Amino acid sequence: MSTSANQRSRKTLACTGEATAYQKAFGQELRRRVVDEQEPFAIAQADTPHEIFHAMDIPIVSNQWWSAYISAKQLSGRYFDAMVEKGYPANSCKYCSLGLACTLAKDPASAPWGGLPRPTVLVARLTCDCIQHVFGLWARELDTEFFAMEAPAWEHKEADWFRHSHDQWERVYQPDRIAHMVAEMRDLISLLEQRTGRRFDEAKFHHLMERINEQEGYIWEAAQAIGAARPSPVSIADQMPNTMIPQWHRGSDWAVAHARKFRDEVLERIAQGGGAGSNEKLRLMWIGAGVWHDPGFYQALEERMGAVFVWSMYMPFAGPAYIRELQGRPMEALASRIASMNETLHLPPWMSGWMRAEAERCGIDAAVILLPPDNRLSQSGTKLTAAALEEAGIPVLMIGADMVDANIWDHDRMVGMVAGFLQDRVAA
Repeated sequence: MSTSANQRSRKTLACTGEATAYQKAFGQELRRRVVDEQEPFAIAQADTPHEIFHAMDIPIVSNQWWSAYISAKQLSGRYFDAMVEKGYPANSCKYCSLGLACTLAKDPASAPWGGLPRPTVLVARLTCDCIQHVFGLWARELDTEFFAMEAPAWEHKEADWFRHSHDQWERVYQPDRIAHMVAEMRDLISLLEQRTGRRFDEAKFHHLMERINEQEGYIWEAAQAIGAARPSPVSIADQMPNTMIPQWHRGSDWAVAHARKFRDEVLERIAQGGGAGSNEKLRLMWIGAGVWHDPGFYQALEERMGAVFVWSMYMPFAGPAYIRELQGRPMEALASRIASMNETLHLPPWMSGWMRAEAERCGIDAAVILLPPDNRLSQSGTKLTAAALEEAGIPVLMIGADMVDANIWDHDRMVGMVAGFLQDRVAA
């Protein structure tokens, strides 16, 4: 691994620095609340109902955010080594197990915040076989409870689900699945009320859902504008933080205001004719989670080849996956959002249908797909998505690497691989 070649990403928008500064301050405040003040808090997967915790003012640490945070600090290799030393398999799904690995390492001197303290509960949907094992073991190590949420099969296979998800969500996501998830969320609320003494306020929750719709609307406007603009005003180096950081705080006053500011800055750059690169020639699509340990990877070929990554899943997902007409049923609307988040991002026909449509919308010339070698194939439909894109005339490069494990990443080799692919299949 040539970590010396890893680069920081270059940011174009003023609001990007503001978002990262806010998240840094939030991290410090979260640490104060859960470590110093020992407030009740939860560790939860990204595809669980964070809105429940937000409405109850219960601090939450997202497992994926925590993994990205550890990886960005170049600590993942140390913790995975410690995990293997304790007898766990070396081929564990890295994204979901890095938090557990950090806990197992028992090295407060190196761990962010000295490691996570005991949470009130861990929450995850059982979207693949490894989740139950990882969270069950983690709960045991932290001496707490694991609240598992089911992931019932989605029988309604509608490849263009994204065209109807905001107003026909009950039909698209199936009434029985929505009802099942509402029942589970009510059980989660009861558990949180019992464990924390805090109460769930229906009116506060309803207002939060309305504010989330407003926030996601701004992000979706920016996504549509970027897809139509030539050149792309910003690359995914600006898109990811301005989307994901507000998502961790969705519905808050700051998140709504920041999403609006991001939208406005994007539109301003388009009006001024500004581009992410000085000479955009190739518009690239990145499929998969971010490579959190080497963010500079995405901009390595902007000047040399005019290759700009203009698309990743995080920003355009805001429209179809989050915006819901509440129809006086905010809990059911939230259930429809949570019930299929994993499927729409990782399984055919939902993943392949959406990403092919997005590639066409954004004028994509080529796609690069992350294929983590230790993720179970049953969890991801990346190969079928690659086939769908190739069928649409969009060349695809699949790279074997991991979003948080820097041990199997070499910056120069990966950049060279993309450059060779573009030269052989696109630029010619």
